[in-house]
Amino acid sequence: MRYQKLTGILSICRKAGKMALGFEPMKEALEKNKVSGVLTAADISPKTYKEVCYFCQKKDIPVCAVPLTMFEIGSVTGRKAAVIAVLDKGFSDRIRQLCAEPETEQSPPLD
Repeated sequence: MRYQKLTGILSICRKAGKMALGFEPMKEALEKNKVSGVLTAADISPKTYKEVCYFCQKKDIPVCAVPLTMFEIGSVTGRKAAVIAVLDKGFSDRIRQLCAEPETEQSPPLD
């Protein structure tokens, strides 16, 4: 259930234009103080994760690891990405809330 809610909110966030996909767009949005939260894919590289945390820590922006792979993020957003900057506090808060919930049923298998 959490998987469906998470993909749903990410889809709505994308359609609303409230996300920046990718590492460089995240950095640009951080510099402009537009970011409410940053999401990272489950299969992000350790080096990239460390850099994301470094830039977010400088601006006191929360980082949340979502239980989705880059491929799954790509299927929801239309672009494969390991980093998503959420540009709306409401979306960011709801996504972090969903990530903190325990998983009640299995995610659909990847083909």
